[in-house]
Amino acid sequence: MAKEITSRSENYSQWYNDIVKKAGLADNSAVRGCMVIKPLGFGIWENMKAQLDTMFKDTGHVNAYFPLFIPKSFLSKEAKHVEGFAKECAVVTHHRLMNNPDGEGVVVDPTSKLEEELIVRPTSETIIWNTYRDWIQSYRDLPLLINQWANVVRWEMRTRPFLRTAEFLWQEGHTAHATKQEAIEEAELIHEVYARFAEDYMAMPVLKGAKTANERFAGADETFTIEALMQDGKALQAGTSHFLGQNFAKAFDVKFSDNNNKQEYVWATSWGVSTRLVGGLIMTHSDDEGLVIPPKLAPTQVVIVPIPKPNEQILEVAEKLEKQLKAAGIRIKIDRDEQKRPGFKFAQYEMEGVPIRVGIGMRDLEKNQVEVARRDTKEKISVAVEGLDRYLIDLLDTIQKNLFQKALDYRTAHSSETTDFEAFKDILENKGGFIRAHWDGTTETELKIKELTKATIRCIPLDEGPSDGKCILTGKDSKQRVVFAKSY
Repeated sequence: MAKEITSRSENYSQWYNDIVKKAGLADNSAVRGCMVIKPLGFGIWENMKAQLDTMFKDTGHVNAYFPLFIPKSFLSKEAKHVEGFAKECAVVTHHRLMNNPDGEGVVVDPTSKLEEELIVRPTSETIIWNTYRDWIQSYRDLPLLINQWANVVRWEMRTRPFLRTAEFLWQEGHTAHATKQEAIEEAELIHEVYARFAEDYMAMPVLKGAKTANERFAGADETFTIEALMQDGKALQAGTSHFLGQNFAKAFDVKFSDNNNKQEYVWATSWGVSTRLVGGLIMTHSDDEGLVIPPKLAPTQVVIVPIPKPNEQILEVAEKLEKQLKAAGIRIKIDRDEQKRPGFKFAQYEMEGVPIRVGIGMRDLEKNQVEVARRDTKEKISVAVEGLDRYLIDLLDTIQKNLFQKALDYRTAHSSETTDFEAFKDILENKGGFIRAHWDGTTETELKIKELTKATIRCIPLDEGPSDGKCILTGKDSKQRVVFAKSY
């Protein structure tokens, strides 16, 4: 199976597409730019969703759901917001079909034109804040901490499964607060939640920082981001949390009476991550043999493969182990298929990224042992049946930590600092990765660097304080280094 995958060194983009297809994560659909998420890909997303949902609820948030369709007039109320999404919106103009009077099939009924066009949700700030106007009257109604799990549509022309599709799945949080400080703290809190999820569950190290004014979310006063580095040296924006100020409250006239009975506009945040995280997981950990999934997010963490095929004695051992691991919360599968050979199954589970494979044969049982194979290192070891459950639980934790350390080592090896623009271009061209360099703070210089190198400012890092220097391009005074990279 691995021979069907293009190597990363030969063509990274094709390697990624091969992994998505051969591992059975997603298929192209009949709708251009949209994907069909297959059970394995959706299983990874479900585990991401479940963990994030728990983390949101642990911090006081609750789920709700808002309409897919947004009146066009809503998007006109916040100028920066509509400018940011106008070119990506899908628009509904009619509400009915009819039989084609000139032949077979159906056509749009010309008499069913909507009085006002509806926008298929590109993001929900506008319709949510229109609703919040009715929900918020007093400081007693605040804070309002709402999240929704939904799909959105952004009419992308160049698409790639999970990373950029016309329709994708995500969560979007929308919160309302009585004070500016509370809203900023909320945006920072979710920023930290995203970083902790990426590192603890995805085993994907991230840089935490703020976006430049040019790169902020449309309509935000501040955007916090987590940035990850993929194996081709390009950055991936993996999650964003936005402090929206009072922009949407003013646009939709959302006020509250404070404890002095004074009318004030509400302060707001929004934040989200999407199925793009599945793409990030693939590109962070997978290899030329197929998908690699961190154990905490793997739909199947341990698979037991009887050799050469299931029999009563092997299944007795397998089912005992299955019971023990399930009781410990491990997601385990016994392959009972009698049609495929063990070698084919081994290749299949390697391609699908199952973290641990346990082979049980009669010769193994005669020695009271089994063969345990790790997906991350491809190491195989004979392990005693007695205490196997504890061994596998510990091994899953070891694999999770190893994947994070491997990704961190790659990022460290591909992180650079420079004060010379020629060296900056050379690093981008030949090494890739994150580059810390000074920038004069102007959008003009930021865009010029992007024009000359295709690199963008990924973030103003939070792990580095002010430092005096000279802009990498203009030589003007600079007070802080920023992180540059080519990106997805």
